[in-house]
Amino acid sequence: MSRARRPIPDDYTSLLAEVKERVRAAQYAALRAVNKELVALYWGIGQLIASRQKNVAHGTAIVEQLAAVLRRAFPGVSGYSRRNIFYMREFYLTYRNLPKVQLLVAQIGWTHNLIVLQRCEDPLEREFYIRMTRKFGWTKNVLIHQIENQSYEKTLLGQTNFDKALTPKLRAQAKLAVKDEYTFDFLELGEEHAELELERALVGRIEQFLHTMGGLFAFVGSQFRLEVEGHDYFIDLLLYHRRLRCLVAIELKVGEFQPEFVGKMQFYLSALDRQVREKGESPSIGIILCKEKRRTIVEYALQPTKKPIGVATYRIVKRLPRELKGQLPGPEEIAMLLEGGE
Repeated sequence: MSRARRPIPDDYTSLLAEVKERVRAAQYAALRAVNKELVALYWGIGQLIASRQKNVAHGTAIVEQLAAVLRRAFPGVSGYSRRNIFYMREFYLTYRNLPKVQLLVAQIGWTHNLIVLQRCEDPLEREFYIRMTRKFGWTKNVLIHQIENQSYEKTLLGQTNFDKALTPKLRAQAKLAVKDEYTFDFLELGEEHAELELERALVGRIEQFLHTMGGLFAFVGSQFRLEVEGHDYFIDLLLYHRRLRCLVAIELKVGEFQPEFVGKMQFYLSALDRQVREKGESPSIGIILCKEKRRTIVEYALQPTKKPIGVATYRIVKRLPRELKGQLPGPEEIAMLLEGGE
């Protein structure tokens, strides 16, 4: 006669969830440790090759012979192809005089490092993508997408009033979270579309939308209702930024930016801070997302505002990239922003 099955305790579900979370955390920690050792190994191999090649004319022959020897010595172990060993050497030579970046490269995967190494030339641009990959946990495909869509330039050119509307502790993080332009090339919309069509399309592809926004955003709702003095008001999209610990209100505009958009956003942010913001959270941030904008008009409109607001544009089809590098801030300003964005 079989024994009766004992009843499952009421707290079993929460226990299971906690155990699963701990297993995932341990797996992630182990993966990070393995990755750190792997990147350190490749750095060391690159350093040895670079130092030896100083005295040898035929450097290519050394790499080819080394690759063959390593593949024979460690059969079944990937990573010792001729091309990858060349990359190890290039990896070391690129970052050997950048001690600050050396501490960062071990915190992202080798594949991610290769993408940055191959697709970016400017040292500060490389540092930007390494830091953002580490910060937001970008996958390989997301990293490639961010580089192709010029996130480096578009982040540094962002038009906001964060310098005067946020505390020093928050402003660098907020600047890194808001870009100057977003590409929604995953949407199946024509060039002419209504604001409601755009909103529904973004909500329907919410995962891609949050990736495009840059990471660490969570979706709260669309047409988020606020009631003030018996009147209803609706925010197009409401997100939450986990690192900043603040609500992010997004207003969608299918036309050109108009100065009066800022007044409406200030009203929404005041209502959010009074009615929705939780104790301990940072002030709510607004993003006005327009089809087009004129930079001087945006600058004038944001100048007197006290609530933190950014104005950005969007596009839904790929086009030839704008020439942005000549408009970037100086290296010192970029370095300060990256340092403050941790």
